[in-house]
Amino acid sequence: MTSKFSILSVLIFLCIYGNTSAQYFIKQPNAIPLHGEWSFALDPAEMGVPGKWFTDKVSQAGRFDKVTVPHCFSADPRYEFYTGTVWYRKSFNWKQLGGKRIILHFDAVYYKTHIWLNNKKVGEHEGGYTPFSFDITDFLSDGNNLLAVSVNNNTWKPGTIPGAKDNNDVNDAFMGWANYGGLIRPVYLTIEPEVYADNIKIEAIPDLEKGTAVLKTKFRIHNASRDAVTPKTGYAVSFKDKPLVMKWKGNSSPISAGQSGILESETSLTAAQVKLWNLDDPNLYQLKAFIGTDTLTANFGIRKVEVKNAQLLLNGKPLKLAGGNRVVDYPGLGSLEPDWLIEKDFRMMKEAGMEFQRLTHYTPSEYFYDLADKYGMLIITEAGNWQLTPNQMNNDSMRTKFRSQFKEMAERDWNHPSVIAYSVGNEYMSLHDAGKRWTKDMITYARELDPTRLYTFASMFLNSMPKKPEDEASQYVDFVSTNTYGNHAKVLDHIHALYPEKPILISEWGARADNKGEFWREKTRSDIHDFNESEVAQAQHVTDVVNEIRKRPYVIGASWWTYNDYQSRYHGTNPNGYRPWGIVRPDRTPRPAYKTYQREMSPVALEKVSFKTSDQGEHQLTVKVTARNDFPAYAIQGYYIQISGKSINIPNLIPGESKEIVIPIRGFDKNISIYIFKPTGFRVLDETIDLK
Repeated sequence: MTSKFSILSVLIFLCIYGNTSAQYFIKQPNAIPLHGEWSFALDPAEMGVPGKWFTDKVSQAGRFDKVTVPHCFSADPRYEFYTGTVWYRKSFNWKQLGGKRIILHFDAVYYKTHIWLNNKKVGEHEGGYTPFSFDITDFLSDGNNLLAVSVNNNTWKPGTIPGAKDNNDVNDAFMGWANYGGLIRPVYLTIEPEVYADNIKIEAIPDLEKGTAVLKTKFRIHNASRDAVTPKTGYAVSFKDKPLVMKWKGNSSPISAGQSGILESETSLTAAQVKLWNLDDPNLYQLKAFIGTDTLTANFGIRKVEVKNAQLLLNGKPLKLAGGNRVVDYPGLGSLEPDWLIEKDFRMMKEAGMEFQRLTHYTPSEYFYDLADKYGMLIITEAGNWQLTPNQMNNDSMRTKFRSQFKEMAERDWNHPSVIAYSVGNEYMSLHDAGKRWTKDMITYARELDPTRLYTFASMFLNSMPKKPEDEASQYVDFVSTNTYGNHAKVLDHIHALYPEKPILISEWGARADNKGEFWREKTRSDIHDFNESEVAQAQHVTDVVNEIRKRPYVIGASWWTYNDYQSRYHGTNPNGYRPWGIVRPDRTPRPAYKTYQREMSPVALEKVSFKTSDQGEHQLTVKVTARNDFPAYAIQGYYIQISGKSINIPNLIPGESKEIVIPIRGFDKNISIYIFKPTGFRVLDETIDLK
C-alpha cells in the first residue's frame, strides 16, 4: 500500500532502523519500520498493568533490558524457557500530519498482545502467527511518543489456539513445538489518506479451452473521514513490467464515515495476455488498485486447481508431488525468520523435491509464500487447531478465536497462487461428532471468505477405525489428508476404499533419526511399525514408503514430517530439547535422508546408456532421461543438464516419456558428475556416472 506522505519522516526512520529491517521483508513498500533497539522486561507477577509500566512515569533506568526487535525472547539465553507476560517499550519522534491516518502494524506476535501509546490503551489481539493492525492517529503527539506492548506466550492452559488440551491425560497438554514468545515479526507504521485501500482479493479464472481468463477483484476501502464518500477506483495490470490493455467494469457504492466497503470489479484477458502459472513456469502478474492518492499493489497468478477422479489437477493436468512440513525453528533464533533463513530453507526444500506441502500447523512468514509464487511451489496453509478436544471444538469462544485467526490468515494469503488449499486443523478428534461438526462448519465459514481454494484437514484417525465414510470428518474435504507413520500400504488402501473419489495426500509421514519411538502416535494407530530409527534407516524408510506410494495412483502427495529438527517441550523430546524428525539437522546440515529424498522425489530419472570413443578419439556419453510416470509425476519443461560447466537442454517430456541425450566428454576421469536443474534454477538431481 502506498501513500503520499512526508518523505523526510521516512528517511529519518530508515536511516535509524534500516540495518535491522533489511533482514526482514516487509510487504508494504513505504512502511516505516519500528525495528532496532527496544526496552524489555519480564513480568512474571503480572504487575505491569497495575504498576502502569506502559506510562512515561515508569523509569527505564536499570529496570529494562535492551533487545533488538523483531525479537523472540524464548531464544534469548537470558529469558529461555520463560512462559508468561513480558513488556516491550519504544520511544520515537513524530510530527503530526494533517489529513492522514497512521496505522500501526504487527506481522505476528506470540501470543496475546496489549498495546498502549502515550499512556493510553490502543487495543489487544490474540493469536500468534497472523498479522493485525490499529489506527493510532488519535493517540500520537508531536515530538516524543512512547509505544508499550505487553506480550504473553502462556498457551500451556486450555483456551488458546494453539494450546493445551482439557482432557486431563498425562503428558497430553501443550502442542508439540516450543511456545516461542515475543514480537517475532516486523513492527512498522504506514501513513494513509483518510480514505485508503485496506485490502484486495484477486480472483484470476482461466478458461483452459479458449486460453482466456476473467479477472475479478474485491477491493476493500476504509473511510476514516467524517463524511460518507463514493470513491472512484482504477486498476492497472502488468506482466513482466509491461502494461496490459483491458477494460474494467464494476460498482461504485457509498461508504459511510468510519466504515469499510467492498467495491467489486471485473475484466477479461485475451488468450495473448494469458500466461498460466505452474510449478516450473511460475508466471506472475502485478495489479495496482487506485483509490484517490492511495495505491495498493499485489501480485497474482492465473492457474486452475481442481480435484477430479481421485486426482489433483493443475491447469487441467494431473500431478503428484512430494512435500515436507517446515517447523519455524532455528538455533539462536527460535521462531524468528530473517530473510536469509527463509531463502535457505526454500532452496533446500525445493532441491529436496518438496513441491507440495502443508508447511506446518500455523502461518509462517509471508516471504516464504512470495518465494513459492516466484519459483513455483504448492502450499496448503493451516490455522492452529492442533488436536483440539471435543469440548474445545464445541466451545463458542474457541470457535470464535479460530475463525478470527483463520480470517487473518486467509486475508493475508488469498492472492498467492502458490496457496492452493486451506486446512482447518491437524489431528483433532475427527471421529467424534464434535470433530465432524467442526470440519463441516469451519469449511463452510472458510468458503465464504475464499471459495477459490480447496479445503482439507490432517486426520490421524483414518488408518483403520472408520468403517463407513460418514463415520469420519474427511467426508467434507476436497481431498483427504492423512498423518500416517506405519503400515502405509494397508492404510492407504483402506482410505481409498472409504473415499474412492477423493485423492489422498499423506500430510505427515516419516521416521526419527534416532532410536526412539513416538509414544503419542501409538494411541492412534492399530499397527505400530518397528522402525530402527537411525539416520541410515531413516534414509531407507524414504525409499521403502515411496515404493508403496508408487503403486497407488490416487496418492497425490507425501509431505515428510519434518524438513528440519525442532525444539519442543513435549514428552518424547530428546534431552537436548530437539525432536530429530528432520532430513536436515537444526542448523540445516543435511542428513543421509536428504540425499535419498532428493533422488526419490525428483520428477526425472537418469541412467547411463553407453560410453563410446570414436575413431577420432572423441568420447561420447549417452544417457536416458525419463519423466517419472508413478510418483512424483508431472510434465517436464525447460529442464537442463549441467556437466563439466556446460548446459544441455532436456527435451520436454510428459510423464512416462524418455529421451536419450548424447554428451561429449573430455578428459579421462573414470567417474563424472551430472546435475539436472529446473528452469527456475533449482537442482533436482545429481548423479555420478561410471564411465568404465
